[in-house]
Amino acid sequence: MTSMINHPVLEKLKSPYGIALLISLVCITLFLLNMDDLLAYRRVSIEQYQWWRLITGNLLHTNDWHLAMNLGGLWAILLLHRQHYTSLGLLLLLLVLCLLQGLGLYFFYPSLLGYVGLSGVLHGLFSYGVIQDCRVGMKSGYLLLLGIIVKVAYEQVQGASPEVIKLIGARVATEAHLVGLISGLLCAGTLLIYQHFYGQCACQNNNSVV
Repeated sequence: MTSMINHPVLEKLKSPYGIALLISLVCITLFLLNMDDLLAYRRVSIEQYQWWRLITGNLLHTNDWHLAMNLGGLWAILLLHRQHYTSLGLLLLLLVLCLLQGLGLYFFYPSLLGYVGLSGVLHGLFSYGVIQDCRVGMKSGYLLLLGIIVKVAYEQVQGASPEVIKLIGARVATEAHLVGLISGLLCAGTLLIYQHFYGQCACQNNNSVV
């Protein structure tokens, strides 16, 4: 019985990869069930107290290409930054990023009436991960951080490429990428501040022990 519990496959499912698998299955299921009417980010519906759309809109996609690209991005980011996450930590981070994404679009982009897609959250997850790279002294983190900032800034001026727009069958909400980037940086910064003060408190408590 113990050997079954410690099976390598089960251990993987309890890791951050299990969370990525869960998110992937949820996105695929919602896409197949065509749940846009109930779950998509729609400003008018949110104003009518359908607040769950702030989160669930991130899990919907316009077509199979849109879904495949975002899920591919999720797994690529996780493979890049796996070392920074526990399963619970990743799940909480994704939930917070989804909420911040919805709130950011709602309060700062009132002209955006509808939105679906995981790409904004992925920008947040990526920016959070590269800050963790920088924190542990990985020089590549600084290059990746500069790269994501330049990419998002370029999109705010020039917009997304016509090829991507044609592929997903909708306008790319580049404002969601900006909200995601800022959300990821906020989450990473909040964690760093917490760890700094928690570390200071722990040191003071240890020094006060007689």
